[in-house]
Amino acid sequence: MRHLREFRAGKPGCYPDQAVYAEYACAEFGLAFQDIDGGTGLLFKVASAASSVHFGAGRCSWYPQNNSTAATLASDKYFTNTILESAGVATLGGDYFFLHQRHRAHRPSGHEREDAFEYFRKLDAAAFIKPLQGSRGDFAQVLHGEAALEQYLLAVSKHYDAVLIQPIATGHEYRIFLLDGDVAYSVRKYPPFVLGDGVRSIRDLLIAHNAALHARGLSSVAATADAGTSLDIVLPAGERWEIPGRMNLSAGGRMVFEAPRSEAAFTVAKKAVRALGLRVAAVDVFTDTGADPDAIRVIEVNSNPSIRLLEEADRGDLILKIWRHTFCAMGLLDV
Repeated sequence: MRHLREFRAGKPGCYPDQAVYAEYACAEFGLAFQDIDGGTGLLFKVASAASSVHFGAGRCSWYPQNNSTAATLASDKYFTNTILESAGVATLGGDYFFLHQRHRAHRPSGHEREDAFEYFRKLDAAAFIKPLQGSRGDFAQVLHGEAALEQYLLAVSKHYDAVLIQPIATGHEYRIFLLDGDVAYSVRKYPPFVLGDGVRSIRDLLIAHNAALHARGLSSVAATADAGTSLDIVLPAGERWEIPGRMNLSAGGRMVFEAPRSEAAFTVAKKAVRALGLRVAAVDVFTDTGADPDAIRVIEVNSNPSIRLLEEADRGDLILKIWRHTFCAMGLLDV
């Protein structure tokens, strides 16, 4: 069996992860992998002796076994919450608001930019806000005060059409990856951090961190220090300072293979994917929400989740398990 690193070797940084994993899985399962876009990995075909399936990067789903309607609904965070709540699955709630006038005639009232401020005031001018259909933690952050909301909406409107505003919640965050209702793996998510070098201040380290995010097409973090810390202090070499807010791997967050303390978290995740009708999904949940050990809330459901973590953790076995599920579902392999 060839190691995954052989398939990664020589690929440019822009080469899609899942294209690497598909080629790796094809070699393992005896299927033909054909890049049909000049070696970019953006478009490729996987074929057996009897049939073939095309895959594409960008907005294309890597999991064609998911019903397209279910996957589209899951990509809308408000739709997801509404479906889950109607199925008895607790979420973080919230409401959606559009940032542009176009298409206003085709939607109900109460969800415009001006309505966002009224809703924000009901949450005592403190909320967690993210794009309604965003990914990778882009523009997901806690905001305090109407001036901050005004600046945020102006910035996010250049990239997205709508946002979801939610009450601020805390807890232990987990990602539970499911295949046809079975748990493939679970990880606990931890916030990103800057690492002290004994020279630069936290503020300067954050500037460098944000520059790296911009290079990957992601928004900056807007971190503030707690009452006992200043962003102007210089961290000793090797000391970590955690950046509050989003914990996505793409934003510098960390994921560690770990199961939630309560089996109820798995039960909630399975109920969520059943309600949405997804065969493959990564369910992000809070456990111990608000310091209540029995309170579990679904944060969001990802119908096209990244699995870069598995490569970084040298878990090629799980990558193969996931791609085998896809190949079998598409009739390229026998179950």
